[in-house]
Amino acid sequence: MNTHYTYFFILLCSLVGPFTLSFDKKVAFYKKWKAVFIAMLLPSVFYIVWDMIFTNLHVWFFNDQYVLAKTFIYNLPLEEVLFFFIVPYCCTFIYECIHTYFPALKTTKASENILFVLGLALLIFSIFTHHLYYTFYTSIFLAGFIFIFFLFRNYFVAFNTKAFLVAYLVILLPFLIVNGFLTYIPVITYNNAQNLAIRIYTIPVEDIFYGMLLVMMNIAGYEKLLKRS
Repeated sequence: MNTHYTYFFILLCSLVGPFTLSFDKKVAFYKKWKAVFIAMLLPSVFYIVWDMIFTNLHVWFFNDQYVLAKTFIYNLPLEEVLFFFIVPYCCTFIYECIHTYFPALKTTKASENILFVLGLALLIFSIFTHHLYYTFYTSIFLAGFIFIFFLFRNYFVAFNTKAFLVAYLVILLPFLIVNGFLTYIPVITYNNAQNLAIRIYTIPVEDIFYGMLLVMMNIAGYEKLLKRS
């Protein structure tokens, strides 16, 4: 078996279910593709640049044996670039399903407070982890985005914090499964000198917040574009 297709195959398997179910009549996610794809653009650029810098700093690195080509953009394989489009697509789909099938989930003071307290906790936590690149920047970027979100809450008025928090809890299962494969094989290896060295099986705990920022950025843009249209 040609192992160079491993990362690509994992991404493809991740996409099959959400893409197929996008044509479900009730969710009709395919009708919202324009908003989905436009919302991906800024977060993907941010994450690709972040990824290139951290790869260059050896915060993590990719195993050439499991990717199609060693580099596609600067020091990133093609699959890593695709990751920042395929994963947000799947996660936004899950969010839309939660939003559609559970319309009673509305933004509440409690859901707003949970998100705000999370941002505050991450900001404080970042002070004590400034020497760990992955931990510090993941914490500070997510905290920063949460505070920007609340600072411009009227701009993001369509963002449903309760639906988002519930959706992210659901998203965590497939997200951790995919990351579990990537870190177990390993397609990607993390430098423990740059993180807490606390793992969920083989997954750095920081991945939970790395993923949360990616999902929140995409959904915030998605909801804004839907409201505008």
